[in-house]
Amino acid sequence: MIAAAMPKPLDSARHGGALKLHRDCGFGEVSIAVLQPQSPANPPIFRSGTALAVNYLTSGVGDLSARPTGRGGARNRADRESHALTAAQIANLKAAERHAKKIGQPFTRMISIHWQAAGVPLAGMAKATGRFTDLMAKALARHGSGTAWLWTHENAPGNGPDKGGHCHLLAHVPADLVPVVTALQRGWLRRITGQPYRARVIHSKPIGGRLGLETANPDLHAVNHAAALAYVLKGASAEAASHFGLERLEPGGRIIGKRCGTSQNIGAKARKD
Repeated sequence: MIAAAMPKPLDSARHGGALKLHRDCGFGEVSIAVLQPQSPANPPIFRSGTALAVNYLTSGVGDLSARPTGRGGARNRADRESHALTAAQIANLKAAERHAKKIGQPFTRMISIHWQAAGVPLAGMAKATGRFTDLMAKALARHGSGTAWLWTHENAPGNGPDKGGHCHLLAHVPADLVPVVTALQRGWLRRITGQPYRARVIHSKPIGGRLGLETANPDLHAVNHAAALAYVLKGASAEAASHFGLERLEPGGRIIGKRCGTSQNIGAKARKD
């Protein structure tokens, strides 16, 4: 199960906006507040879902065990372990977020998926997240929409029902296509895991508290957009947090394989073109 650890919505009268998270989930729309500085204690896990990938083309995840990718040497091995986001990773995610805005696909939704609760082993999370994002991207494409996204993996310490490996994803999903995604997402999880959907495995919220805020009130959306990104980056190393002035830190935990990623259209190569 995913435990709610979402920040409360911003008071728009005093702070300029409420944070809204987006994703294909049937839990309804819930606003989120700007995150306040916190000590690095064990955080509750978001009740959000994960998101869309642009490059996985298989029909299912299949074997979710860790294995070398065969690309990029040891740094990109699927069984490589890490315990926090590095400064280089955070720099890439921040640059990707800025590029998403530049190409007209700002993040509109925050999605979290509790992969451990869904039955996916820690070593299989990266492949599962990739498959989920691919299915979402294809669904949006069928309705004439592009997308952009970024994600991070965390593994909350402890043995409680709300602990374990999970994904936080920020994605661009047009407001009019949110119902399409929410209607399909549980089926995607069944295809990926080969198991029946379990309650609270995925959760999705609009960034800013309501659908379409990015066009109805861009300034308010921007405030909450920044808060959502800060939450996703909370598993930074102490060095990275100091370098970027991150105020909220929580243990990111042990991750096997990729710890974070972006869609190709906002990745490093796309940003150079």
